[in-house]
Amino acid sequence: MVFAGAFNWPVWVAQDRGLFARNGLTINVTETPGSVVQWTSLAEGGSDLVITLMDNVIAYREGQGEAPVTVPDAIAVMASDALLMPALVTQPDVKSYEDLRGKALSVDAAITGLALILYALLEKGGLKSGDYQLVRTGGVLARFEGLKRQEFAGALFNTPFSNQLQELGYRSLDTAASVMQRYQGHVVATRAGWAQKNSHALQGFLRALSDAIDWLYDPANRTDAFAIFRDHMPANDDKAAGIAYSVLFDPQTGFAKKGAINIDGITKVLELRSKFGQPPKPLGVPGRYFDLSYLEAALKD
Repeated sequence: MVFAGAFNWPVWVAQDRGLFARNGLTINVTETPGSVVQWTSLAEGGSDLVITLMDNVIAYREGQGEAPVTVPDAIAVMASDALLMPALVTQPDVKSYEDLRGKALSVDAAITGLALILYALLEKGGLKSGDYQLVRTGGVLARFEGLKRQEFAGALFNTPFSNQLQELGYRSLDTAASVMQRYQGHVVATRAGWAQKNSHALQGFLRALSDAIDWLYDPANRTDAFAIFRDHMPANDDKAAGIAYSVLFDPQTGFAKKGAINIDGITKVLELRSKFGQPPKPLGVPGRYFDLSYLEAALKD
C-alpha cells in the first residue's frame, strides 16, 4: 500500500518492466487515502508491505499513531527516498508566518508524518499550537486539491506538487531545510513476523525495487522512464516528469541507491517525535526500528 505520487516511480518501473515477475512475484499495489488507512491495513494483515514515512514506522510501533492500532513489530527494511525537504505552500495572500495566525492548515494525520515537520516550521516562525487550526485532509492529492479550493491556508508538499502549485500562483513560504539537514523520509516497511515467514518473497521485492532505482538513475533510460511516468500519472506531461526526475533522482538527495538507510536521518525523526509525539514516551535508538538483513541478502544474490 502506497501514497499516490511520483515517488512510486520505482514501483511502476518494477511492475511495467517485469522486475517483480522476474523474482516470482505478483504485486497488488493499492493507493491509500492517508496514513490511518495504510497502517490499519498493515496492522490487520490487509497489506504485507507499505511504502511510508519513517516517522510512521516509529509512531505505530510505539503506540503513538493516529489510528487506534499498534504494530509492535513494525520495521523498515529498505530506504526508498530521502525526504525531499517539502515546501510549506500557502495561499497567495499569505506572505509571512504571522499571516497564518488563526488560519487552518492541512495535514494527513495530526500526530504522525509530515505534521511533525510542520510543527517545527511553525514554531520556528513564532507560532504556538493554539495559534492555528489543523484540518485532517488526507494524502497529498487531497491536500493539493483542497488548497486549490481554498479550504485551508497552507500545507506541506513535495515535488512535483509544490512546483505545480507555485506555477499556479501559490506561495512557497518556507521549506523543511530551514529546520533540518537530515531526515529519513520514505521507507519500505512491514511487520517483522511477516518478514520472517516470507523472507524469500521479501528479498525478491527488495531486489526488484533496488534494480528499478538503478535503472531510473541511468540516463540512457530517460525516455522510457518518462513514458512510464506519463502512463501512471496521465494528468502530467514531460515537463512535470522532468521536474520530478530532477529531484527524485538527484545523486545527492534523491532515491537511496541500494536502499541505504540514513542513520542521522532517523535520529532527526526521533528528535521530532520525542518533542511532538503523543502520548509522550521514551523512544529507542535508530537501530530498533529497521532491519536491513533482508535487503543485504537480496543484493547478494
